[in-house]
Amino acid sequence: MRKYWSSFTDVIFTNPAATDTVKDDHEKQQQDSYVGSNDENIDRGNWTNKREYMLSMIGYAVGLGNVWRFPYLAYKNGGGAFLIPYVIMLAVAGIPLFFLESSFGQFCSQGPVNVWRALPIFQGVGVAMVLVSTLVGIYYNVIISYSLYYMFASFQSPLPWSDCFYWSNSNCSLTPREVCNNTLATNWSEPVIVANMTLWENETCPKENIISIPVQSPSEQYWDLVALQRSSGLDETGPVVWHLALCLLLGWLLIAAALYKGIKSSGKVVYFTATFPYVVLLILLIRGVTLEGARDGIEFYIGSQSNLTKLGEAEVWRDAATQIFYSLSVAWGGVTALSSYNKFHNNVFKDALTVCLTNCGTSVFAGFAIFSILGHMAHVYGKPVSEVAQAGFGLAFIAYPDALSKLPISPLWSILFFFMLLTLGLDSQFAGIEVISTCLQDAFPERFKSKRSIISVGTCAILFLLGLPCVTQAGIYWVTLMDQFCAGFVLLIAALLELVGIFYFYGGNRFIKDIEMMIGTRSSLFWLWWRACWFFITPAVITVILVWSLLTFRPPSYGTVQYPAWGVALGWCMIAFCLIWIPLVAVWKILCAQGNPWQRMCAVCSPVEGWGPYLEVHRGGRYADGQRYYRKNSLHLPDNNVYHISNHLTRL
Repeated sequence: MRKYWSSFTDVIFTNPAATDTVKDDHEKQQQDSYVGSNDENIDRGNWTNKREYMLSMIGYAVGLGNVWRFPYLAYKNGGGAFLIPYVIMLAVAGIPLFFLESSFGQFCSQGPVNVWRALPIFQGVGVAMVLVSTLVGIYYNVIISYSLYYMFASFQSPLPWSDCFYWSNSNCSLTPREVCNNTLATNWSEPVIVANMTLWENETCPKENIISIPVQSPSEQYWDLVALQRSSGLDETGPVVWHLALCLLLGWLLIAAALYKGIKSSGKVVYFTATFPYVVLLILLIRGVTLEGARDGIEFYIGSQSNLTKLGEAEVWRDAATQIFYSLSVAWGGVTALSSYNKFHNNVFKDALTVCLTNCGTSVFAGFAIFSILGHMAHVYGKPVSEVAQAGFGLAFIAYPDALSKLPISPLWSILFFFMLLTLGLDSQFAGIEVISTCLQDAFPERFKSKRSIISVGTCAILFLLGLPCVTQAGIYWVTLMDQFCAGFVLLIAALLELVGIFYFYGGNRFIKDIEMMIGTRSSLFWLWWRACWFFITPAVITVILVWSLLTFRPPSYGTVQYPAWGVALGWCMIAFCLIWIPLVAVWKILCAQGNPWQRMCAVCSPVEGWGPYLEVHRGGRYADGQRYYRKNSLHLPDNNVYHISNHLTRL
């Protein structure tokens, strides 16, 4: 208690101009486990080194979608031909947005809410990003709990989903079932189950009379009946599935432990969690290509069966754009939050380019590992690859586990695969929780500066409780509902407003000059492409995706289960809850401003006083104006009132 009181009195009574005070501040920060002795920013801290930042960014961008969504989209949309629109969308939408958010956070060393001190009327956009990250964090960790459960279940031989064991019902079968619909000359008729065209009444059943009976594979029934204990729909909640609840708790404990000291601890964890998936993918690829039928799987994925005519279909381009947009995790707030801990003169452009290319390269690489083994599975079943290829949960927890169960030493491959999914999910969750922690610290630096561990643990505990409905028997319906609504329209709208706010209100040329303060002056030719993307191309692409998504919207469903009307309405309410803060904060800012209506609008559409680089040493050029209203009695302490309104009527 004495330590906290001493820190409080230092903040209140210290003279920022005194040299001995600065020295004392540095000695105090060296004792703070959240700030290193070599950190440039002694208030917020910095990444220990460049490697930790890059691994954290790559871990954040490379997630489950790279493994279970991209390979299926590539196969569905023309195989190798899909790479053409994919690369184009990466260039015109993915990299520009990633570069923008990284630069924005690094320039002012603030999270996704406080960065909008540059344009207070748009601060609601940052609030929407934080809310989306919160909602996504709730259900994303449920998916991690699925991976944990399957990983633990893999520690047995044979794998529990390799055959129809005691938990299955009569509809479970490893082979197709067929019915011969013959009618005797007598007054009775009876459908007879036959296998592989066997004789009925000493005759072969005519082909036209054979009817296939729908059956479920063991892996599908294990997913529904054992792992999920799935109910009939969203209306039937059912009890909590306790093995999933315990796995969910374990997942949050892992995240809380990794984030206990903020980026100082998570930066160490990502050395393993960000690199291990590549080791597993390489092992699975090497094993996969040695299996019979692997060539067929790769041919279906991205080989000679590529269909260039697919490029003429608009849906292919939409799929490429949405995959790029979501896989890079832009407009979630995480990119801005992580980059805010960089040192000011870090080469943010090179980093953004590296992360984006690594992310997309991982997607392509993962597809080879996935489809080589799916090709072997199709060979074993005697089916075309198109009948075993799935996306999303179907790939990760039904099709791929089924394929792994056909391999020698199947428990080993299964453990590796689900441990890989676990590490992929954890990396993304680290950044998602960091968004919340960073925003709280930026908003209340004096109160939360030394309480990073409390914030992280408290956030994880609250989100665990909020996630319990997602591990009931109706949990998979809630996960699907939140995934379709929360991680869709809100992100598109937030990204569009982000571009409009920065380049049409804050000023595109001003933003470019801000970037040059960090990475050095570049030629006008260098900025030509980025200007074109930021001002026109990227907003146009996002607008097309948004409008198209609205026009082609279909109510969510899980397999053949349709959602009730109240469930769809609840999904739209979640969207409204995130977006409503954009106009509410804008109106509140205007009401709090002074002057006539025009003066108020000018005030909230201009940067607040003191906007610019966080540290005084970097506030050169047009920012060297002596305006330090937000540094109270401390050399580098920002104002805790993030809603301060500037009375300046002209832009800085």
